[in-house]
Amino acid sequence: MKMRAAVLEAFGKPLVVQELDIAPPREGEVLVKVHACGVCHTDLYTQSGADPSGYFPCVLGHEGAGVVEEVGAGVTSLKPGDHVITLFSPECGGCIHCKSGKTNICLKIREQQGKGCLPDGTPRISRNGEPIRHFMGTSTFAEYTVMPEVALAKIDKSANLESVCILACGATTGLAGAMWKAEVAPDSTCAVFGAGMVGLGAVVGCKLQGASRIIVVDMSADRLEMAKQYGATDVIQAGPGVDAVAQIVDMTDGFGADYTFEATGLVSVMGQAVEAARMGWGLCTILGVAGKGEKLEIIPRFLITGRKVQGGSFGGAKGRTHVPQLVDMYLEGKIDLDGFISHRLTLDEVNKGFDLMEAQDGIRSVIKFD
Repeated sequence: MKMRAAVLEAFGKPLVVQELDIAPPREGEVLVKVHACGVCHTDLYTQSGADPSGYFPCVLGHEGAGVVEEVGAGVTSLKPGDHVITLFSPECGGCIHCKSGKTNICLKIREQQGKGCLPDGTPRISRNGEPIRHFMGTSTFAEYTVMPEVALAKIDKSANLESVCILACGATTGLAGAMWKAEVAPDSTCAVFGAGMVGLGAVVGCKLQGASRIIVVDMSADRLEMAKQYGATDVIQAGPGVDAVAQIVDMTDGFGADYTFEATGLVSVMGQAVEAARMGWGLCTILGVAGKGEKLEIIPRFLITGRKVQGGSFGGAKGRTHVPQLVDMYLEGKIDLDGFISHRLTLDEVNKGFDLMEAQDGIRSVIKFD
């Protein structure tokens, strides 16, 4: 079948929208018609060449939502007509990691996913017979995608796909980081570094958990204003000469925040998030992705005096379990996803989405395929 898709042909170059072939789903796979897709920093990270595991040619995109068109042999949990959100972080329920209950990092398809292939070691996308690799097992900058059943979350059909597609990565990373990874306690104090999509998701997650104080740090006055709308009680505009850590410590009676969240991907900010965590029991959750070869330095004294540091890929969310729950919360009016969407683009404008992101223009651009 023919489809249009945005292809990464070389690092640092604009994506090229072109016609490709997509093969039918094989055993355990599902063909999805993509209706909407968010433009995420991770896509830009790979396009730029900064991602050490990046490759080309491939079809980028991973924040997708759509409708099942066809299922392969052995697929039991999905059928044509079901509405789904694509998951770069699958949940098979049967591997040693899924069974452990200790992590959301499923091993079922991880090896081949990292190579740009589906579980059988081959891609379903091609151009004139030449294989085109998948990205993060999703490749949603395309009219259609074929994905493993275990990497699709079935959701309520009444949800607007244009709105909930951002739960495929950014929004869920922040929300789940606060709700299920850090498990923010009621009446606690939280500090969020970065007020982009992930950071704002963390703000909402902290609020839903009942945090009494939510301090947000960002360089953008506009983003800080949005953070207030989503639940921030205090904001700090970062910049030259601003010691955000000292201000947070001062705001919290000299001890630091009970929970801190880093959502910028900058190792210098990660260090600040560690320092701003409360002495004795403060928990710092790293949600951002650092650049290739970068290292986080932590002064041991911060750990010896009781602080803890953890990472949270996809915010610790178990995709097929938690994402449908977040969709339900959106439908119940508990989460305002619509307010996160700043720009609506066509597939041909995908590179504009990258430009808007680099300019920090808005929170999230969404590509509409309808």
